Amino acid sequence: MRDLYEVLGVGRDASSSDLKKAYYRMAKKYHPDHNPNDREAEENFKEASEAYRILSDEDQRARYDRYGMDGIRANGGGGGGGNVEDIFSAFGDMFGDFFGGRTSGGRRQARGADVRVDLQLSFAEAVWGTTKEVKVSRDISCTTCTGTGAKPGTKPEVCGTCKGKGQVVHAQGFFMVQTTCPHCRGAGKSIKDPCEDCRGRGVVAETSTLSVTVPSGVDDGQSLRLAGKGEQVAGGAPGHLYVVLHVQGDERFRREGADILTEVTISMAKAALGGEVEVYTLEEDCTASATIEIKAGTQPGEVVVRRGQGIPHVGEKGRGDQVVRFNVEIPKKLTARQEELLRELAAEFGDEGMAKEKRGFFGRSKK
Repeated sequence: MRDLYEVLGVGRDASSSDLKKAYYRMAKKYHPDHNPNDREAEENFKEASEAYRILSDEDQRARYDRYGMDGIRANGGGGGGGNVEDIFSAFGDMFGDFFGGRTSGGRRQARGADVRVDLQLSFAEAVWGTTKEVKVSRDISCTTCTGTGAKPGTKPEVCGTCKGKGQVVHAQGFFMVQTTCPHCRGAGKSIKDPCEDCRGRGVVAETSTLSVTVPSGVDDGQSLRLAGKGEQVAGGAPGHLYVVLHVQGDERFRREGADILTEVTISMAKAALGGEVEVYTLEEDCTASATIEIKAGTQPGEVVVRRGQGIPHVGEKGRGDQVVRFNVEIPKKLTARQEELLRELAAEFGDEGMAKEKRGFFGRSKK
């Protein structure tokens, strides 16, 4: 393969903007829709697309600059050219900007709209995963006409205005402008006898219930994509269904990524002397508990980390950690006996000021 920079006609110091502009020129010049049945143009188009695919990725560009194509192949990045459909799949948005959408035989391919639904989850369901059912309202392919829009026994005819391309070209000053066919609205076909059930649309509205598998470890605000479960359009690919997750909080746990924080309040006596305390854990759908050792002399804010006892990583092995933080409770009111004992303790610590009993303003001795 030729030098990638040479293919795009740019220098090695070209910016990402320069690369995109260069690829725009090459893609427009050799685009298959502009060069039908031209094998050489197709090969040039594929070569330019492969060059842009590599150089537009910062990591791959750095490897190419240092090692050439050997560095790309060693990292599993050698695309080998692929076919034109792969290129349109990879750069679909860009070709939409260049040419108004990918065309097939000169006709723009439609795609169904994406659909969004919201799904409520408890904290435990988000941690351990679950299977939920959601109701989805969308357009699906008409079963009566199998999505053609034509009455059973008939079939759509090629649009006489655009000759099946879905686009028409007309002059505007010195330029030739391509627009959607006003007769077939880009479908490239016309229907004389429309299907009675879908009235020629090829799709019908439906509300159905779908089963959604929620993996363990998901978080609030994340979404799941169910490919091809969105709306359908006649003669085109279906859109996607996006399930947006809303996770309820749990006052026992505070989540930070895959880690959870559990706060435990202990008495100052237990903090000083040490002991044990029970804390909630994520096991058994967040209903289990574990015994945590409190070391003598534990200070307020100190933590104990339970490694690998946090939230599972989505789609990966392992879990985060559970961090247990100790809050030391200072009593606001003391009994007479408690105060007496604390003053004795203060004396043992050498804090004479605290060891002496305080006397109120009205309890001062009269002179």
